[in-house]
Amino acid sequence: MKIGYVRVSTVEQNEDRQLKGLEKFGIDKWYIEKVSGKNTNRPEFQKMISEVKEGDVVYVHALSRLARNARDLLNIQYELQEKGVDLVSNKESIDTATPVGRAFFGMLAVMNQFEREIMLERQAEAIAVAKEKGTYRHRGDKKIDVELFNENYSLYIDGNLTKVEFAKRMNLSRPTLDKVIKKREDGEI
Repeated sequence: MKIGYVRVSTVEQNEDRQLKGLEKFGIDKWYIEKVSGKNTNRPEFQKMISEVKEGDVVYVHALSRLARNARDLLNIQYELQEKGVDLVSNKESIDTATPVGRAFFGMLAVMNQFEREIMLERQAEAIAVAKEKGTYRHRGDKKIDVELFNENYSLYIDGNLTKVEFAKRMNLSRPTLDKVIKKREDGEI
C-alpha cells in the first residue's frame, strides 16, 4: 500500500504544497496533521507507524516533515525498515528500497541535524549581540526605548512614580511592564 504522510507545524500553515508534490505517487491512504515536528509524539504519525505493514511504502514530501533531528529521523527509518516498510522522500529523491537510497538517507539525516545546529548557533549569537546593544526583543515583545525605561525606572524605584504612571509613560500594559521590570532586575536590559 502507498501511504502518504503530510505534516505542517501550525493550523495557519497549508498542506496543499505537500499534497500536490505527492499526488504523482498515487497514494492509497493519507495521514495528515497540523502539529510541531519537535518529537514523534504526534497522533497521526503514531497511528501511521502502528498501521504500516510489510510491503508498504511511506511517502513524504520532505524528510523534515517526518522529524526535526537526525536521531528521530534515523529511528523512524530503522523502525520502518524492521517492519519491511520502505520510505520515499520526494524533495530529496530518496527511496530506501535501494542500498544507495539507504546510504543517502543516513548522510542526509546527519546533514539536516548539522544544518539545524548551525542555525540555532547563529541565532543564539545574534540574540547575544542584540542584548548587548539593548535592542533584543523576544518574539511578541514590544520594542522598548531603553533610555526612557531607565529614566522612568529610577523614578519608580525612588518612589516618585507609580507603576500605573510608569506603564502609561512607556505606553505598555501593566503585565508587560512587569515583565520588562523583571528583565531589568535579572540584568537582561
